Amino acid sequence: MARVKGAMMARKRRNKTLKLAKGYWGAKSKHFKMANQQVMKSLTYAYISRRLKKRDFRQLWITRISAACKINGMNYSTFMHGLKVAGIQINRKMLSEMAINDAVAFAALCDIAKKA
Repeated sequence: MARVKGAMMARKRRNKTLKLAKGYWGAKSKHFKMANQQVMKSLTYAYISRRLKKRDFRQLWITRISAACKINGMNYSTFMHGLKVAGIQINRKMLSEMAINDAVAFAALCDIAKKA
C-alpha cells in the first residue's frame, strides 16, 4: 500500500487557524503556534461571553423597567408582583421596550399593578 503524506491536510488545518487569527496583533496572526494559542483563548472568551450576554441584557432590562416604575410612583419589585397577581405574563424585554417607546401603555400597566 502506498504511503500517504499528511502535508496537504496539515497545511489546510494550519491555514484554517491562521484565518481565524486574522487581525490579531503581531506574531499572533502570522505564526501558527502563537495564533493557535490565541485562537483557543479567543474561542473560550467567546463561549463565556455568550452566557454573560444573557445576564447583562436582563440586568439592563430590569434597570430600564425600574426607572420607568419610579416615574410612575412605584418600585420594581411591587410592579412585578402586581403584574403577577393581576395575571399579566409579559417578559422583561418587552416591558423595557414599552417603558422606552410607549410610556402611556407602561403607565396603564403600572396602574393595573397598583390595583392588584
